[in-house]
Amino acid sequence: MVNAFQMPLDAATIKDKARALGADLVGIADGRVMDEYPPDPRDPRTPSGITALDGGRVIIMAKRYTAGTTRIAKWDERHKYYNDEITLTMLEESSLEMVYWLEDHGYPAIIIPPTHVDPWKYDNDPSKHLSTLLSLGHAAVEAGLGTLGLNLQLLTPEYGPRVIVTAVMCSVECEADKPMVTALCKGPQCGRCLSACPGDVVGEWDRDWPGCDRYRSPHGFAQLTDHLGNIFGAENDEHRLELLRSEESFNLWQSILRGSGVITGCRRCQDVCPVGADYETMLKDALDDIPEATPEKSARLKEMIERETAGGQSDSRRAQNRWIGKPE
Repeated sequence: MVNAFQMPLDAATIKDKARALGADLVGIADGRVMDEYPPDPRDPRTPSGITALDGGRVIIMAKRYTAGTTRIAKWDERHKYYNDEITLTMLEESSLEMVYWLEDHGYPAIIIPPTHVDPWKYDNDPSKHLSTLLSLGHAAVEAGLGTLGLNLQLLTPEYGPRVIVTAVMCSVECEADKPMVTALCKGPQCGRCLSACPGDVVGEWDRDWPGCDRYRSPHGFAQLTDHLGNIFGAENDEHRLELLRSEESFNLWQSILRGSGVITGCRRCQDVCPVGADYETMLKDALDDIPEATPEKSARLKEMIERETAGGQSDSRRAQNRWIGKPE
């Protein structure tokens, strides 16, 4: 780009604009640093992998979940799916407005949404986990918004993990934020995310992502293909028609209309996390009890605590230390 057509922008001005557009949190990551430290070196997903021209800065915008829906303890509550989908829509509109604002100032920009996966990685296996084109949780850490937790979800000081994030990439020359040094997560010493998980997919600073997808996207592509397979394989037309008219078909149809239950779903681990200034004031009275806790989950957490106390670390913890941070 010709510099003469670019108006000077600093980090403070960009952040003020993001907040004016509705973002609750905003930070700016250095795209070159993200290129240097991909979350998974075996499958690097970096700003320059998307564009070599306009990935110098990664602006992370976050919107908090509504407290009213968060207080509903049931994980598969459709009111939560719909409210979260509307929140995501608002965040997407805000990020689009940010792109046009940056381009009005002479800086081409690109939205990296939280729901966009690489279609070229799909290999006819609906149950296989597909990663987003850029790990927005890791990007948010690089942008100084928080640190990763036991299940590798983003935690923020203000709202814990109860945020949706999106990214806007551009190559505006402004100051980038630095990652937090101290970990926000207490790990297995807390373990509420592991105890509350309905799918029991939380590991030791890790997560069973394909297993989680069945809950995070309860009416998603995998469930749709399963349901259609059951319809095609029904033993007779009567049973086939029964499946076609079933509640599952109805839920899938509703989810196709709006994306709720497909791009939004279970966030039970986010709801019960005690990190965040909002937990004590808005949520604790409704979410402190964890009925999903089991003796088996407690035993696993105890093993993790003993291992960490003895100085041991899981492979995932070692690989993710940059984004988890140092214990207090």
